[in-house]
Amino acid sequence: MELKEGYKQTEVGVIPDDWEVAEVGQTCSHVTTGKLDANAMDENGAYRFYTCAKDYYRIDTYAFDCEALLISGNGAHVGYIHYYAGKFNAYQRTYVLSGFKSAIKFVQHYLDENFRRRIQVEVKAGGTPYITRDTITESLLPLPPTKAEQEAIAEALSDADALIESLEQLIAKKRQIKQGAMQQLLTGKKRLPGFSEEWEVKTLGNLAIIRSGGTPSTSQPQFWDGDIPWCTPTDITALSGSKHLGETIRKITQAGLASSSAELLPANSVIMTSRATIGECAINLRPVSTNQGFKNFIPFDETDVEFLFYLLATQKQGFIGLCAGSTFLEIGKTQLIGYEVTVPPEKTEQTAIATILSDMDAEIAALESKLAKARQIKQGMMQELLTGKTRLI
Repeated sequence: MELKEGYKQTEVGVIPDDWEVAEVGQTCSHVTTGKLDANAMDENGAYRFYTCAKDYYRIDTYAFDCEALLISGNGAHVGYIHYYAGKFNAYQRTYVLSGFKSAIKFVQHYLDENFRRRIQVEVKAGGTPYITRDTITESLLPLPPTKAEQEAIAEALSDADALIESLEQLIAKKRQIKQGAMQQLLTGKKRLPGFSEEWEVKTLGNLAIIRSGGTPSTSQPQFWDGDIPWCTPTDITALSGSKHLGETIRKITQAGLASSSAELLPANSVIMTSRATIGECAINLRPVSTNQGFKNFIPFDETDVEFLFYLLATQKQGFIGLCAGSTFLEIGKTQLIGYEVTVPPEKTEQTAIATILSDMDAEIAALESKLAKARQIKQGMMQELLTGKTRLI
């Protein structure tokens, strides 16, 4: 492939002619491992130290006082990178890189993007993955010719990180607010304006027809790859918290439906996992069938389907409690039919409650979409800025 003028091919890919390739060890003065000193204990025998991401306990004695990158040297999070400036101690399996001649945050961003994908993880006899000091110091990275350009790139990427972090925090806050609203609105502790009638205790069997699922014989190809959606727990997991199910991974034929205990559920039913994973729900947007790991609710006319969805979501622990003592968690149709809940007698109040919670879901979904876009933008920025395809100076 012909190189663009002003660029060269290197061990780390195509970079500008005026960039160089350096080892990580050449960008800093010190690469050491943390060490816990007995003198650094507090009165409770606890340390303040870093395992690259976690900070435990404030104490008065510190092994380090500097700006550094900390890299987890072993275990499940091997290769994770954390920036810290100030006084700290480090766990003995954490590598501490300090005394940077290059812009430290440029190095951090490049390693965040490339290091964990490129390291050759070694495995001890006990099976614990780890990296050596040489694995870090000999890793290569491209370097812009001036520290000012390195810092400009790092600042742009840090701004992108700040936006992502702020969105993550806002989404977490919105989820907490929604959780609190569910606890208030779905128990009648907080009433909406215009509603005052006492709530009633009803069984789930009073709110919906409850149906089970089934699986056609997998040895009969004529039962499969039809046009009837057939839902498994994997389809619910793939929703990632979204409440609406539109499609399923697998489909069955009319013959497969007739040959098994699976039933065709009308659109706007609530399907709920009832085996192993209990209480994960979705509202199907089109007629579907499910496997036997579900109990499904076809709401009566006086039951708002979205209210029922949210109500069932708050009952997960109660459902799991009914499975106590079983080696394999499963809740049966009979148990669900007699399960008692407190609900508004008027469908209009159910709908009003569901509308508020749905609006909250829509707001969270919009923020999650914005977060996904911000992550994509940052990924594109890294591919452009860390290779010199786009220059800031």
